[in-house]
Amino acid sequence: MTPAARLAAAAEILDQILIGEPAEKALTGWGRRSRFAGSGDRAAIRDLVFDALRCKRSFAARGGAMSGRALMLGLLRAEGRDPATVMTGEGHALAPLTPEEVNAGTTPAPGAEACDIPDWLWPAFTQSLGPRAEAVAAVMQARGPVMLRVNLRKGTRESVRAALAAEGIVAVPDEIASTALRVLDGARQVARSQAYLGGLIELQDGSSQAIMDELRLPDHGKVLDFCAGGGGKALAMADRSTAELQAHDAQPSRMKDLPARAARAGVQIGLTETAALAHEAPFALVLCDAPCSGAGAWRRSPEGKWALTADRLTELTAIQESILSQAAPLVAADGVLAYATCSVLAVENEARVEAFLAANPEWLLVASRRWDPGPSGDGFFLAQFQRR
Repeated sequence: MTPAARLAAAAEILDQILIGEPAEKALTGWGRRSRFAGSGDRAAIRDLVFDALRCKRSFAARGGAMSGRALMLGLLRAEGRDPATVMTGEGHALAPLTPEEVNAGTTPAPGAEACDIPDWLWPAFTQSLGPRAEAVAAVMQARGPVMLRVNLRKGTRESVRAALAAEGIVAVPDEIASTALRVLDGARQVARSQAYLGGLIELQDGSSQAIMDELRLPDHGKVLDFCAGGGGKALAMADRSTAELQAHDAQPSRMKDLPARAARAGVQIGLTETAALAHEAPFALVLCDAPCSGAGAWRRSPEGKWALTADRLTELTAIQESILSQAAPLVAADGVLAYATCSVLAVENEARVEAFLAANPEWLLVASRRWDPGPSGDGFFLAQFQRR
């Protein structure tokens, strides 16, 4: 496919997304209908679609409308490319601009529109980040890095880096975390590499890895990943600690792949049902990587940014408080309760810490840190509590 044809395909897919179809479903559907498209074409079209979703408001402003075609026009104008050289109508390219389209489109208004943040959320976003708000928003308008976590039980960063290089994958150590490698070339080969299949590495965001450097991980006793999901953090903790690792999730189906991932990594992680938590307690560490808005990782999941509502954010904060109240009794007398989110919003982070301490005066905040989205990782927050 030509670059112009890829642009037209992305516009078609975006039209489906704009009427409510999930992005992954729209991309998969297009791929099944378009057997002529090679893997390189599909990857390039996917990138165009997600670029447009990250910058939906600003591209729509530049393109003069909220449609797949207008978003691609906005993308071209944002990149400083002449649309007439791409939108030619030849072959499978988008049709040439109409006179109305030539004159349509404006420079995005400063603030929420230029930063691609919903209007209703802009006050909370700027209050949470202060003078960093626009810079953080700009970071989230671009693609995130591909980060790998080195399995310290099976190698060092240098030995794993060499193994990746032998398979044509270029990665460099990243200072965000002691286990982090940032992929510079060959990212699409990682999941098929022997380094991955052999458990030397896991795909994991840099900030998510950095949490492991901050956590007060014990070397004995029991550790619980209370909101395990797919188990990425449970695996990272098992890699660093000789304590007994257990994983739990309110929806156990989310953990279905964890046993295979643990076997590949060469670690043991038990799956614990909700009804068994009290029996398994106490735990030396309970990590609550709570459900959240995902506002720190919107460059990877941009649909979430536009789907979030004020009511849903309020619902999430209630869930976060409930999780902390459920997890706290499971912690040993001298243990640690850790609370994490992949959000940059204070209402999900510092405000939840304050609410927990106000409701539970027997607990003390012993450490707190936030990471802004950047070249090595997404936005993240971590707070650690111990009993007084």
